[in-house]
Amino acid sequence: MPKFGELKRVELRKGWKHEALDFTQWLVKEENLKMLGDELGIELSPIEAEAKAGRYSVDILAEEENTGKKVIIENQLEKTDHDHLGKIITYASGYDAEYVVWVVKDAHEEHRQAMEWLNDHTGNDLNFFLIRLELWQIDDSAPAVKLNTLVKPNEWTKTIRERSRTGELTDTKLLQLQFWNSFKSYCEDVGSTIGTRKALPQHWYDFSAGSSEGHVSLTLNTRERKLGCEFYIHENKDLYDELFGKKSEIEEALGKNLEWMRLDDKKAARIKISRKATLEETKKWDEYHKWLVEQGEMFRDTFRRLI
Repeated sequence: MPKFGELKRVELRKGWKHEALDFTQWLVKEENLKMLGDELGIELSPIEAEAKAGRYSVDILAEEENTGKKVIIENQLEKTDHDHLGKIITYASGYDAEYVVWVVKDAHEEHRQAMEWLNDHTGNDLNFFLIRLELWQIDDSAPAVKLNTLVKPNEWTKTIRERSRTGELTDTKLLQLQFWNSFKSYCEDVGSTIGTRKALPQHWYDFSAGSSEGHVSLTLNTRERKLGCEFYIHENKDLYDELFGKKSEIEEALGKNLEWMRLDDKKAARIKISRKATLEETKKWDEYHKWLVEQGEMFRDTFRRLI
């Protein structure tokens, strides 16, 4: 008969004795911030720990890697309280943040409801997350961190509400949002890590290729009825020229001919592949998702190796 260990929960203070000196300094490290970003569905880059916000200090000020949108992270190794709820709103205002993340030991019901209320009564440019932090171990093993999302934005509901209030979101934008939400679910089902970002009503979906010089972008062109996958180089023509010099090697690695777009009249440059697709044909979405995942992972791995 197999023998199983005992899974047991560990007190947070056994892992981090001091909230600011221990836990915040642990969380701000790249690999740990990535774990939090995976739970949130966005790619995080740290800016500063204990960043000043008037008379107060934000535990962690970060940004969404591909957009530069500000992220406020407030830590509490205890149960939620009114003081910290007020702080996250103050910090969000001070830094004009679009993401507000409250990491806690546990949450009182009224604070959970308050975070849900904030999500329900703000637009798409402000998003509140309440995350429960846990430590678990098997027998006497080293503790493992587990993050559980208690509150997150309801993107579909917020988008519908924003559309009814402003009239700015078209049917195409709503279809794009539905497609990317479906894409995220597909990535979860097949175990792909490229679909962790928040879905938005737009024609692109970006993720990191391991460098600040560029990223991979998946695209929808409803007018030309095409799907695309590209390596988007931000502002570095020298990098584009270097990669173009390796054109044969790159195309051999990807197994296909690419569209090389230096875009001399713009700061950015692109290296791209595309295929025909009709977004309105929802029964083909799994096929489209599969293609995007395959191309996206190959682009990420290939260009990460080269840059």
